[in-house]
Amino acid sequence: MSDRFVIAVSDLRKQYGSIEALRGVSLQVPPGSIYGFLGRNGAGKTTTIKVLLGMARPASGTALVFGQPATSAEASVEIRRRIGFVSDEKDLYDYMTVDEIIRFTAAFFPRWRPDLEQRYRRAFELPADRKIKTLSRGTRTKLALLLALCRGAELLILNEPTSGLDPAMTEEVLQALVGHVASEAMTVFFSSHQISEVDQIADHVAIIDRGRIAVSGELDDLRGNYRRIELVFAGDAPDAAFQTAGVERLRRKGRVLTVLSSAGADRLIEEARAFNPVSVDVTPVTLKEIFLETVVGEA
Repeated sequence: MSDRFVIAVSDLRKQYGSIEALRGVSLQVPPGSIYGFLGRNGAGKTTTIKVLLGMARPASGTALVFGQPATSAEASVEIRRRIGFVSDEKDLYDYMTVDEIIRFTAAFFPRWRPDLEQRYRRAFELPADRKIKTLSRGTRTKLALLLALCRGAELLILNEPTSGLDPAMTEEVLQALVGHVASEAMTVFFSSHQISEVDQIADHVAIIDRGRIAVSGELDDLRGNYRRIELVFAGDAPDAAFQTAGVERLRRKGRVLTVLSSAGADRLIEEARAFNPVSVDVTPVTLKEIFLETVVGEA
Protein backbone atom coordinates (compact mmCIF):
# COMPACT_ATOMS: atom_id res chain seq x y z
CA MET A 1 0.00 0.00 0.00
CA SER A 2 1.61 3.25 -1.10
CA ASP A 3 1.76 6.51 0.85
CA ARG A 4 1.38 8.29 -2.51
CA PHE A 5 -2.38 8.08 -2.02
CA VAL A 6 -4.54 10.14 0.32
CA ILE A 7 -6.83 7.13 0.77
CA ALA A 8 -5.61 3.58 0.24
CA VAL A 9 -8.02 0.73 0.98
CA SER A 10 -7.21 -2.94 0.46
CA ASP A 11 -9.52 -5.98 0.74
CA LEU A 12 -11.85 -4.29 3.21
CA ARG A 13 -14.53 -6.55 4.68
CA LYS A 14 -17.36 -5.70 7.05
CA GLN A 15 -20.41 -7.65 8.15
CA TYR A 16 -23.56 -6.64 10.04
CA GLY A 17 -25.14 -9.84 11.30
CA SER A 18 -25.77 -11.95 8.21
CA ILE A 19 -25.36 -8.99 5.85
CA GLU A 20 -21.99 -8.62 4.12
CA ALA A 21 -21.72 -4.84 3.74
CA LEU A 22 -18.17 -4.88 2.33
CA ARG A 23 -16.75 -7.87 0.48
CA GLY A 24 -13.13 -7.09 -0.32
CA VAL A 25 -13.25 -3.39 -1.21
CA SER A 26 -9.99 -1.96 -2.60
CA LEU A 27 -9.45 1.58 -3.94
CA GLN A 28 -6.79 4.29 -4.10
CA VAL A 29 -7.46 8.03 -4.09
CA PRO A 30 -4.66 10.25 -5.49
CA PRO A 31 -4.01 13.67 -3.94
CA GLY A 32 -5.74 16.59 -5.63
CA SER A 33 -8.37 14.39 -7.25
CA ILE A 34 -12.15 14.55 -7.20
CA TYR A 35 -12.98 10.90 -6.64
CA GLY A 36 -16.54 9.77 -7.26
CA PHE A 37 -17.72 6.75 -5.28
CA LEU A 38 -20.72 5.58 -7.26
CA GLY A 39 -23.26 2.96 -6.31
CA ARG A 40 -26.88 2.20 -5.63
CA ASN A 41 -28.40 2.72 -2.18
CA GLY A 42 -27.14 -0.05 0.09
CA ALA A 43 -24.14 -0.87 -2.09
CA GLY A 44 -21.58 -0.20 0.69
CA LYS A 45 -20.73 3.46 0.20
CA THR A 46 -21.68 4.69 3.68
CA THR A 47 -20.02 1.72 5.42
CA THR A 48 -16.76 2.44 3.57
CA ILE A 49 -16.90 6.09 4.65
CA LYS A 50 -17.57 5.08 8.26
CA VAL A 51 -14.45 2.91 8.22
CA LEU A 52 -12.37 5.78 6.79
CA LEU A 53 -13.63 8.10 9.55
CA GLY A 54 -12.96 5.57 12.32
CA MET A 55 -16.69 5.19 13.02
CA ALA A 56 -16.76 1.48 12.11
CA ARG A 57 -14.17 -1.28 12.37
CA PRO A 58 -13.76 -3.73 9.49
CA ALA A 59 -13.58 -7.47 10.02
CA SER A 60 -10.41 -7.55 7.90
CA GLY A 61 -8.43 -5.55 5.39
CA THR A 62 -6.61 -2.23 5.68
CA ALA A 63 -7.76 1.37 5.36
CA LEU A 64 -5.09 4.06 5.29
CA VAL A 65 -5.83 7.79 5.25
CA PHE A 66 -2.77 10.05 4.86
CA GLY A 67 -0.76 6.85 5.27
CA GLN A 68 -2.18 6.22 8.77
CA PRO A 69 -4.47 3.35 9.75
CA ALA A 70 -8.05 4.55 10.09
CA THR A 71 -8.71 1.57 12.37
CA SER A 72 -6.29 2.90 15.02
CA ALA A 73 -8.05 5.05 17.65
CA GLU A 74 -5.01 7.31 18.07
CA ALA A 75 -4.38 7.72 14.34
CA SER A 76 -8.08 8.25 13.67
CA VAL A 77 -8.12 11.40 15.81
CA GLU A 78 -5.26 12.86 13.77
CA ILE A 79 -6.94 11.83 10.53
CA ARG A 80 -10.18 13.58 11.46
CA ARG A 81 -8.25 16.79 12.22
CA ARG A 82 -7.23 16.86 8.56
CA ILE A 83 -10.64 15.97 7.12
CA GLY A 84 -13.82 17.89 6.39
CA PHE A 85 -16.91 15.68 6.40
CA VAL A 86 -20.46 16.36 5.25
CA SER A 87 -22.98 13.59 5.97
CA ASP A 88 -26.06 12.88 3.94
CA GLU A 89 -28.17 14.12 6.87
CA LYS A 90 -26.29 17.47 7.06
CA ASP A 91 -26.25 17.23 10.87
CA LEU A 92 -26.26 20.73 12.40
CA TYR A 93 -27.36 22.29 15.69
CA ASP A 94 -30.88 23.51 14.95
CA TYR A 95 -31.04 25.89 17.92
CA MET A 96 -28.05 27.94 16.65
CA THR A 97 -28.09 30.69 14.07
CA VAL A 98 -25.92 30.50 10.96
CA ASP A 99 -23.43 32.95 12.46
CA GLU A 100 -23.32 31.11 15.80
CA ILE A 101 -22.53 27.71 14.29
CA ILE A 102 -19.82 29.20 12.07
CA ARG A 103 -18.14 30.85 15.08
CA PHE A 104 -18.62 27.70 17.17
CA THR A 105 -17.04 25.47 14.51
CA ALA A 106 -14.17 27.86 13.73
CA ALA A 107 -13.05 27.76 17.38
CA PHE A 108 -12.13 24.07 17.04
CA PHE A 109 -9.87 24.50 14.01
CA PRO A 110 -6.61 26.50 14.29
CA ARG A 111 -6.32 26.47 10.47
CA TRP A 112 -9.76 27.99 9.93
CA ARG A 113 -9.81 30.18 6.81
CA PRO A 114 -11.65 33.49 7.40
CA ASP A 115 -11.08 34.43 3.73
CA LEU A 116 -12.89 31.31 2.55
CA GLU A 117 -15.59 31.85 5.15
CA GLN A 118 -16.36 35.29 3.72
CA ARG A 119 -16.23 33.97 0.16
CA TYR A 120 -18.75 31.20 0.80
CA ARG A 121 -20.99 33.33 3.00
CA ARG A 122 -21.43 35.61 -0.01
CA ALA A 123 -21.52 32.92 -2.68
CA PHE A 124 -24.05 30.79 -0.78
CA GLU A 125 -26.08 33.81 0.40
CA LEU A 126 -26.27 32.46 3.95
CA PRO A 127 -28.53 34.50 6.30
CA ALA A 128 -26.35 35.15 9.36
CA ASP A 129 -29.17 35.67 11.90
CA ARG A 130 -31.49 32.85 10.80
CA LYS A 131 -31.96 29.83 13.04
CA ILE A 132 -30.71 26.65 11.41
CA LYS A 133 -34.03 24.90 12.05
CA THR A 134 -35.72 27.41 9.72
CA LEU A 135 -33.34 26.86 6.79
CA SER A 136 -34.30 25.00 3.64
CA ARG A 137 -32.58 21.70 2.84
CA GLY A 138 -30.49 23.38 0.16
CA THR A 139 -29.33 26.17 2.49
CA ARG A 140 -28.46 23.62 5.19
CA THR A 141 -26.35 21.76 2.63
CA LYS A 142 -24.48 24.93 1.66
CA LEU A 143 -23.89 25.80 5.33
CA ALA A 144 -22.55 22.30 6.04
CA LEU A 145 -20.29 22.62 3.01
CA LEU A 146 -18.97 25.99 4.22
CA LEU A 147 -18.13 24.49 7.62
CA ALA A 148 -16.19 21.70 5.92
CA LEU A 149 -14.39 23.83 3.32
CA CYS A 150 -13.18 26.55 5.69
CA ARG A 151 -11.49 24.42 8.34
CA GLY A 152 -8.27 24.05 6.34
CA ALA A 153 -8.93 20.39 5.60
CA GLU A 154 -6.72 18.45 3.19
CA LEU A 155 -9.41 15.90 2.41
CA LEU A 156 -13.14 16.48 2.01
CA ILE A 157 -15.40 13.43 2.39
CA LEU A 158 -18.99 13.89 1.27
CA ASN A 159 -21.77 11.34 1.66
CA GLU A 160 -24.51 12.01 -0.92
CA PRO A 161 -23.86 15.78 -0.83
CA THR A 162 -26.72 16.77 -3.14
CA SER A 163 -29.37 14.42 -1.79
CA GLY A 164 -32.78 16.09 -1.95
CA LEU A 165 -31.60 19.23 -3.75
CA ASP A 166 -33.27 20.71 -6.82
CA PRO A 167 -31.23 20.84 -10.08
CA ALA A 168 -30.21 24.50 -9.66
CA MET A 169 -28.99 23.98 -6.09
CA THR A 170 -27.21 20.77 -7.12
CA GLU A 171 -25.34 22.62 -9.85
CA GLU A 172 -24.32 25.36 -7.40
CA VAL A 173 -22.90 22.84 -4.92
CA LEU A 174 -21.03 20.88 -7.60
CA GLN A 175 -19.47 24.00 -9.09
CA ALA A 176 -18.39 25.16 -5.62
CA LEU A 177 -16.55 21.85 -5.15
CA VAL A 178 -14.82 22.08 -8.52
CA GLY A 179 -13.80 25.69 -7.91
CA HIS A 180 -12.48 24.91 -4.44
CA VAL A 181 -10.29 22.03 -5.60
CA ALA A 182 -8.96 24.19 -8.43
CA SER A 183 -7.88 26.96 -6.05
CA GLU A 184 -6.93 25.03 -2.90
CA ALA A 185 -4.75 21.99 -2.17
CA MET A 186 -7.57 19.58 -1.41
CA THR A 187 -8.75 16.11 -2.35
CA VAL A 188 -12.48 15.31 -2.57
CA PHE A 189 -13.95 11.85 -2.03
CA PHE A 190 -17.70 11.89 -2.53
CA SER A 191 -20.25 9.12 -2.60
CA SER A 192 -23.30 9.35 -4.81
CA HIS A 193 -25.91 7.28 -6.59
CA GLN A 194 -26.37 10.07 -9.14
CA ILE A 195 -24.39 9.07 -12.23
CA SER A 196 -24.66 12.52 -13.84
CA GLU A 197 -23.00 14.21 -10.84
CA VAL A 198 -20.03 11.86 -10.87
CA ASP A 199 -19.74 12.18 -14.65
CA GLN A 200 -19.80 15.98 -14.38
CA ILE A 201 -17.08 16.69 -11.80
CA ALA A 202 -15.08 13.53 -10.99
CA ASP A 203 -11.70 12.72 -12.52
CA HIS A 204 -11.51 9.29 -10.84
CA VAL A 205 -14.36 6.90 -10.13
CA ALA A 206 -15.09 3.62 -8.38
CA ILE A 207 -18.39 1.81 -8.90
CA ILE A 208 -19.37 -0.30 -5.90
CA ASP A 209 -22.08 -2.94 -5.98
CA ARG A 210 -23.15 -5.28 -3.18
CA GLY A 211 -19.98 -4.60 -1.20
CA ARG A 212 -17.51 -5.07 -4.06
CA ILE A 213 -15.76 -2.72 -6.46
CA ALA A 214 -17.09 -3.47 -9.92
CA VAL A 215 -15.11 -0.83 -11.84
CA SER A 216 -12.46 1.73 -10.87
CA GLY A 217 -9.98 4.04 -12.54
CA GLU A 218 -9.50 7.45 -14.10
CA LEU A 219 -12.74 8.54 -15.72
CA ASP A 220 -11.02 9.54 -18.97
CA ASP A 221 -9.39 6.11 -19.16
CA LEU A 222 -12.70 4.36 -18.63
CA ARG A 223 -14.29 6.45 -21.36
CA GLY A 224 -11.34 5.73 -23.66
CA ASN A 225 -11.16 1.99 -23.02
CA TYR A 226 -14.78 0.84 -22.83
CA ARG A 227 -16.34 -0.05 -26.16
CA ARG A 228 -19.47 -1.83 -27.31
CA ILE A 229 -18.86 -4.09 -30.33
CA GLU A 230 -21.89 -5.30 -32.27
CA LEU A 231 -21.29 -8.27 -34.53
CA VAL A 232 -23.98 -9.20 -37.05
CA PHE A 233 -24.00 -12.66 -38.69
CA ALA A 234 -25.74 -14.15 -41.71
CA GLY A 235 -27.49 -16.67 -39.46
CA ASP A 236 -27.91 -16.98 -35.71
CA ALA A 237 -25.06 -15.47 -33.70
CA PRO A 238 -22.54 -18.11 -32.55
CA ASP A 239 -22.11 -19.06 -28.91
CA ALA A 240 -18.64 -17.51 -28.96
CA ALA A 241 -16.05 -17.64 -26.18
CA PHE A 242 -13.43 -14.91 -26.56
CA GLN A 243 -9.88 -15.24 -25.26
CA THR A 244 -9.13 -11.53 -25.58
CA ALA A 245 -8.76 -9.78 -22.21
CA GLY A 246 -11.32 -7.19 -21.17
CA VAL A 247 -14.55 -8.89 -22.25
CA GLU A 248 -17.05 -7.75 -19.62
CA ARG A 249 -20.33 -8.98 -21.07
CA LEU A 250 -21.69 -10.96 -24.03
CA ARG A 251 -25.25 -10.86 -25.32
CA ARG A 252 -26.72 -12.99 -28.14
CA LYS A 253 -29.98 -12.02 -29.78
CA GLY A 254 -30.88 -13.57 -33.09
CA ARG A 255 -28.21 -12.67 -35.64
CA VAL A 256 -26.52 -10.14 -33.31
CA LEU A 257 -23.74 -10.74 -30.81
CA THR A 258 -22.99 -7.69 -28.62
CA VAL A 259 -19.75 -7.53 -26.64
CA LEU A 260 -18.88 -5.01 -23.92
CA SER A 261 -15.10 -4.59 -23.72
CA SER A 262 -13.06 -2.67 -21.13
CA ALA A 263 -9.86 -2.95 -23.18
CA GLY A 264 -10.75 -1.30 -26.46
CA ALA A 265 -11.99 -3.04 -29.59
CA ASP A 266 -9.08 -3.79 -31.94
CA ARG A 267 -7.90 -7.14 -30.56
CA LEU A 268 -11.41 -8.36 -29.94
CA ILE A 269 -12.41 -7.55 -33.53
CA GLU A 270 -9.38 -9.48 -34.82
CA GLU A 271 -10.47 -12.52 -32.83
CA ALA A 272 -14.11 -12.07 -33.86
CA ARG A 273 -13.25 -12.30 -37.57
CA ALA A 274 -12.75 -16.04 -37.10
CA PHE A 275 -16.53 -16.28 -36.59
CA ASN A 276 -17.15 -14.59 -39.98
CA PRO A 277 -19.49 -11.71 -39.04
CA VAL A 278 -21.08 -9.90 -41.97
CA SER A 279 -20.72 -6.53 -40.20
CA VAL A 280 -18.94 -5.02 -37.19
CA ASP A 281 -19.98 -1.82 -35.44
CA VAL A 282 -18.00 -0.20 -32.60
CA THR A 283 -19.37 2.55 -30.33
CA PRO A 284 -17.95 4.31 -27.24
CA VAL A 285 -19.62 3.72 -23.88
CA THR A 286 -20.72 6.40 -21.41
CA LEU A 287 -20.30 6.18 -17.63
CA LYS A 288 -24.06 5.62 -17.35
CA GLU A 289 -23.82 2.67 -19.73
CA ILE A 290 -20.81 1.25 -17.86
CA PHE A 291 -22.80 1.52 -14.63
CA LEU A 292 -25.89 -0.13 -16.10
CA GLU A 293 -23.89 -2.94 -17.70
CA THR A 294 -21.65 -3.76 -14.73
CA VAL A 295 -24.04 -3.15 -11.84
CA VAL A 296 -27.66 -3.27 -12.95
CA GLY A 297 -26.80 -5.87 -15.57
CA GLU A 298 -25.25 -8.13 -12.93
CA ALA A 299 -28.41 -7.98 -10.85
